[in-house]
Amino acid sequence: MNKKARKTLCLLLALVMLCTFAAGCSKKSEEPEQDTEVAYTIDNIREYVIGVDEPVELNDGTMQPLINFDNAATTPALKPVMDAVDEEMRMYGSIGRGFSQKSNHSTDLYLETRETVLNFVGADPNDYTCFYVNNTTDGLNKLASALIESEDDLVLCTRIEHHANDLSWRERCQVIYAEVDEQGRIIYEDIERLLTEYEGRVKYVCVTAASNVTGYVTDVHRVAKMAHAHGARMVVDGAQIVAHRQFSMKGDTPEEDIDFFVFSAHKMYSPYGSGAVIGPWEVLVKHMPEFYGGGIVKLVTDYDVKYKSAPDVYEAGSPNYPGIVGMAKAMEVLQEVGFDAISEHEKILNRRLIDGLRQIDGIILYGDCDNIDDRVGVVTFNFEDINSYILAARLTDTGGVATRRGAFCAHPYVWRMMGISDEQAATYENCIDMNTPGMIRVSFGIYNTEEEVDRFLEILNNVVNAMRSTENFNLGAEPEF
Repeated sequence: MNKKARKTLCLLLALVMLCTFAAGCSKKSEEPEQDTEVAYTIDNIREYVIGVDEPVELNDGTMQPLINFDNAATTPALKPVMDAVDEEMRMYGSIGRGFSQKSNHSTDLYLETRETVLNFVGADPNDYTCFYVNNTTDGLNKLASALIESEDDLVLCTRIEHHANDLSWRERCQVIYAEVDEQGRIIYEDIERLLTEYEGRVKYVCVTAASNVTGYVTDVHRVAKMAHAHGARMVVDGAQIVAHRQFSMKGDTPEEDIDFFVFSAHKMYSPYGSGAVIGPWEVLVKHMPEFYGGGIVKLVTDYDVKYKSAPDVYEAGSPNYPGIVGMAKAMEVLQEVGFDAISEHEKILNRRLIDGLRQIDGIILYGDCDNIDDRVGVVTFNFEDINSYILAARLTDTGGVATRRGAFCAHPYVWRMMGISDEQAATYENCIDMNTPGMIRVSFGIYNTEEEVDRFLEILNNVVNAMRSTENFNLGAEPEF
């Protein structure tokens, strides 16, 4: 190739590159700028729930989005939560003991989230601190292992409790129980009776903020006032309240303040394995949980250990950084959506579902279904003539509906609601098989819709009618007592 040809070729290549660059700039300028500032509301939050429209395969081979009514067990992730976790992973480093820019960044953010958690539950940082755990069960066990000093210690629980807020104490000390009434609500007078009967002996009163079986919201500040009047401290299982109602450690008076509050992030749209325990620093600093390892010590010698103070001494091992980041972001989103809006939305869904269920022959509804103001988005039911295990399976296999069936890790409460005695329940050792009595639970999230409720009622009617039209369908009925 001669000199003139080479010059011409270079000019052509330069022209092509210039045109390509210009086209790219033009294309870029034509793309609309993405607005990263989103105002999350109860009306648009469904758009930001991961997997909400992900299709699942039914028994007939068809695909359709799952109607997820199992939110009391766990919630899906919010997109802003997932985005926050992904973003922070870019600067992730070891917490507390590293020497790098990433380690310093992660440590600072990890410590800052304690303030986020305290603010979320209205806890004064001058009085309270928080430590991180894997979930509510982990938190209650860790708290009980620290607070209980003797197997003779006395704790007061109620019969509405999830096993996490029962067995954590039962396996470590003596427990007495306040009863529930015929509709399943806590009998506050029974708490007062027991506190008076065991005057000065009860160290902790442990109650759930909201039931995972009936959705009842407990007046925990009323209980705290009773506990404090008799020299006890108050522990609240907050697993089922944090995604549904605004919770405050502060009551109207200091006597109504909550001492300890425990919750899980996976029930508030951040399923990254995290949770928190909030409690008074002056109490936590005097105790130590039965969990040991790195990160909680000042010095270890051959025959001596000097431990750190609270909250560090409650967080042995490497922390779950993604879980903490996600939890903090979930709190921010929930507060932006607004708990008043969430509460009102749940009442609408509850009422629509209850009214629809009442139209189906043979329905058994649990709890007070007329006055539902003190219920979060949870409805439990059964049928007189249909086995709940088989029904729940068919709802998902043929209708693409996720519910929960069984006794929901609250066996004593469920047996009471179903009229099953301790002697009868003792014959059932596997709480999830089809021969064990159980309820079907529908539990709502902030993203569920009235249209989903209507669709569920249609599917339920079809499944129930199909089961009843089958010859010998009564063989699938619940065991009789």
